[in-house]
This record gives sequence, structure tokens and C-alpha cells, in this order.
Amino acid sequence: MNLADRIQALRKAKGISQEELAEQAGVSRQAVSKWESGQSTPELEKLILLSDYFGVTTDYLLKGTEPVPAAPEHPEHWTDARIFTVVATACNFAGLVVAICIWVAWQTVASVAVGFVLMAIGCAVFAVGQYVGAQKQDAKELFALLNVWPLTLMPISCVFNMIDGVLGGFSWQLMPIPELSNSLLSYCLCWLAYPALCIGTDVVVLDNRKERRTSKK
Repeated sequence: MNLADRIQALRKAKGISQEELAEQAGVSRQAVSKWESGQSTPELEKLILLSDYFGVTTDYLLKGTEPVPAAPEHPEHWTDARIFTVVATACNFAGLVVAICIWVAWQTVASVAVGFVLMAIGCAVFAVGQYVGAQKQDAKELFALLNVWPLTLMPISCVFNMIDGVLGGFSWQLMPIPELSNSLLSYCLCWLAYPALCIGTDVVVLDNRKERRTSKK
């Protein structure tokens, strides 16, 4: 199949007449007829116009070369990072719940260790999603929105219990939740600081998400 045949085939596939193609190309019907009969060839400007109109490349018109689909450069084309974020979030919330349950049942420091291990697994799952998945930015924003709550409570509690114990002059333990032992005021401030930190983080993430989506429009 030569150039003349390809022009004719594309015209017929589009279901238009020579007159209609001539109108689109800005030439006479006779010119289109000569293109299709091989008596003349379109100028470069007309070739580009025809390629745009038919949705093919100029290489295809001239040589019949089909465009080769680009091979995926990265496995991100076959999965969605947000799936990993959902799994990671489940692990992180499970880590917090399990740690609290173990502490309530046995009052052992192992509760914190178990909780942190599960959260480390959750964060690792998220990291894998960022490496192999698509929609990375959406997944990152979703992770920040949800996981600031389980990931910050235990560190805040451990630091609070340590400082409160030192200031109060009594022994303290690493716990998954704040302990009311020295000052009711400091205990209440701790529970106020925790949601304030989480809500503040969520507000920042949502604002950034809104700005990013607005900039794309």
C-alpha cells in the first residue's frame, strides 16, 4: 500500500467524500483525486494537516509505519499506590489498637513494642506503594490525612509520660496512651495537643491538595 492508497483508505474509513476531504485540506476535489490516484503527492504542509485530521502520524502516511506503543518504564503502570495506602493505614490503626489492648490487659512495655512493629510494617507497605504504584501524590496525601492520628499518639504518649514522670519525681513507663499520674492540667493539655496536631496536619494537607488540583485546571 502506497501513499495514495493510504489516503484513500483513511478517507473511506472516516466515511467522507473527496469533496469533504478537499474542504478539510483546503484544496480542490481534483487535487484529492490526484492524491488518491498517485498522479501527485500532497505538500508537506498538507501531509501534516492530513495526519492531524485522520489521527495518524506522517510516518504512517508516507511509509505505512505504525507507531510503536511506548513500553512501561516502571511497574507503576499496573497498580495503584492508594491500595498500598489503605493496607498501610489498616496496619497502623491495628498497631495502635493492639498496643492499647495489650497495655490494658497486662500493663507491659511490650505493648508499645508490638504497636511500633505493626506501624513499621504499615509504613513499609506505604513506601512500597510509593515505589511501584501510580497516583503517588494522591496516595501520599491520603496517607498523611489518615495516618497522622495513629502514628503520633504513641510517640506523644511516651514523651509525655517520661516528662511528666521526671517532673513529678516518680517512676514512669512507656505506654501507648497518656497516663494520668502527676498533673491533671498537663494530662488535659496532652490530650488537647494531640488532636490539635492531627487536625492541623489534615488542614495543611487538604489545602495543599486543593491548590494542586486548582493548578492543574
